[in-house]
Amino acid sequence: MLSYQHAYHAGNLADVHKHALLASALDHLTRKDKALSYFETHAGRGLYKLDGSEALKTGEAAQGIGRVADWFTPDHPYARARAMVTAEHGPAAYPGSPLIAAALLRGFDTMTLAELHPAEVAALREAMPQRYVQLLQEDGLAMALSRTPPDPRRGMMLIDPSYEVKTDYDRIPDLIAKLHRKWNVGVVMLWYPVLSNNAHSAMAQTLRMRFSDALSHEVRFAPARPGHGMIGSGIFVLNPPFPLQDEATRLSRLYAAL
Repeated sequence: MLSYQHAYHAGNLADVHKHALLASALDHLTRKDKALSYFETHAGRGLYKLDGSEALKTGEAAQGIGRVADWFTPDHPYARARAMVTAEHGPAAYPGSPLIAAALLRGFDTMTLAELHPAEVAALREAMPQRYVQLLQEDGLAMALSRTPPDPRRGMMLIDPSYEVKTDYDRIPDLIAKLHRKWNVGVVMLWYPVLSNNAHSAMAQTLRMRFSDALSHEVRFAPARPGHGMIGSGIFVLNPPFPLQDEATRLSRLYAAL
């Protein structure tokens, strides 16, 4: 437990999928002049270096954002968020989801970020811009229930476990059902890996059966290296903003052409 380090995987094809849809959702939500509550359950360190030893060791960023950056025009919210981060931190900087959200949210929105790993929490505190952000060193799935419904009720939560705790696959459907009952207007986005051993399949199927109106989207890609078990990326969204389906359809076409 707590052995997962996203620095080895930042900017890979799964990150591109997740961050493009996250940025698109936040871009839509922030068009209305009403405050948002934004949450993350597994925030990580927030800022990564694509020329760092971890990224270079795996080569996943080179196969990911380094290969497909031209999928996103400069006015795409994912590209805008990346541009803001690289302008401040240099061309090799890559934003995790907390910095993507910080780039797109407004000054009157709120952020609550949970992360359990002590070193990641310390790095996250350094990476986050000076704005109203609450950083919590605690279990993110417990935080999801304890901090909702928020004020303002309008908002979004990203649930993004590493799944190194294998029981997460079993816990998440019930947790999301409880969360939806408490916060029925919240946009709840879950990321999960698509695995060659199908460890994700029962969870994804259960979620689709329970929430037929949700957006369920998976893309496939070649494993990062021989024997690597992740062969795709999945996103499941309760109360998806209307334009999100169009972006998902566009991404399906692009990933299929890889």
